[in-house]
Amino acid sequence: MKNVLRTLALVAMLSAPAAWCDGIAFISNLKGEVAVDGNPRPLLLAELSKGQKLTLGRESAASVMFVSSGKEYALKGPGEYLVKDNEMAASSGMPPMTRETAWKPSSKVLVQAAQTSAASVRMRSIAVPKADSPRLLFPTQGNIATLQPTFRWQAPEKAQAEFVLLVAGQEKPVHTAKAMTASYKVPAKLMPDTDYIWVVSVAGNELGTGRFHTLPAEAVAQVEKRRPADKADFSDRVLFTLMLQEMGASQEAQESWSRLAQERSDLPELAAFAK
Repeated sequence: MKNVLRTLALVAMLSAPAAWCDGIAFISNLKGEVAVDGNPRPLLLAELSKGQKLTLGRESAASVMFVSSGKEYALKGPGEYLVKDNEMAASSGMPPMTRETAWKPSSKVLVQAAQTSAASVRMRSIAVPKADSPRLLFPTQGNIATLQPTFRWQAPEKAQAEFVLLVAGQEKPVHTAKAMTASYKVPAKLMPDTDYIWVVSVAGNELGTGRFHTLPAEAVAQVEKRRPADKADFSDRVLFTLMLQEMGASQEAQESWSRLAQERSDLPELAAFAK
């Protein structure tokens, strides 16, 4: 029931992006009993303004990151903490632990993440393809943040597939291959800042056509530099996912949200972000 209430609260919060105008910080992680100004169970990425108070129960925890500095404060319960101009202060309990980070997410990308999640919740009744229906999976739209992607599709088991990759607007393929599995990694890097089209056929039947755009070289380098390890702090992986989303790498962002949702079933908003 708590998860249902939190999901409904998520929709309400995300349908009003203008509220971020006064926010100076946001919740980058939370576990256990956490309240903001007496309101229990705030949402991940919820904005915080100067003067707000966080109350944590015993064995609970929360992390707060300031947008302008990227500085993150780890709070542990039991305790009460006050949002100040550029720091968190303990009114009671253990002093917060401070961590300097290079993350400086804009309010714009936080709002975009919110709008995406709200839209997915409102449209959850729309039919989606069956898991076993032959189709292309990745990449099929928007930008991608790698120059050597692994193409994936859904096809009958052990069916040999014909893979064709072209630069948009050109008739001659830049790469062709045969694949016995439902995936294929190109052996060489693609060109940055380029539109590509790819086609997969099985037994002479085309599964579909995908189109995507590789990010500019500078953006790809930034992604690789900031990519966190699998066991990095949860908030680092959340902020990296937001960076992917800001760059328009929506499918990679959705896959990252899905992994985070599997890890943290106590935060149902993550599953909404992944839709």
